[in-house]
Amino acid sequence: MKKILFLTFITVLLSACSDVGNDLPDFHYEVLPIKEATIPASFELDETYDITIKYDLPNGCHSFHNLYYKHDDDSRIVAVYSLVQDDVACTEAIVTEEYTFQVKASQEEDYTFKLWKGVDDDDEDIFEEVVVPVTETPGS
Repeated sequence: MKKILFLTFITVLLSACSDVGNDLPDFHYEVLPIKEATIPASFELDETYDITIKYDLPNGCHSFHNLYYKHDDDSRIVAVYSLVQDDVACTEAIVTEEYTFQVKASQEEDYTFKLWKGVDDDDEDIFEEVVVPVTETPGS
């Protein structure tokens, strides 16, 4: 009886790990560099501003997934997460897209935007830094 239970357990375990009938899409994520950005020259404290970034989708298997926006003290690291479909035929056309997001100037210190540009030959991140000074709202 124990052998039958053991064999049944092993059969169920192996069939649960099988790819047969798995209709889930095959994909992964990649971080894409920022080509260029439109950022205001200065911020007024407590005001909200649009920032527009441009990035390239390297082929038809890539699509925008999300903005990578990480606070690091007074800096903001910005890049693009793309979803890459692995199980389809892709066009080779590079498509440039834009994404606009908002930033509220809530700190008195200057903002430093670190726009991710890729990696160098030593696999170190490359950033373009844009410093935006914060001014007080007139009359405060």
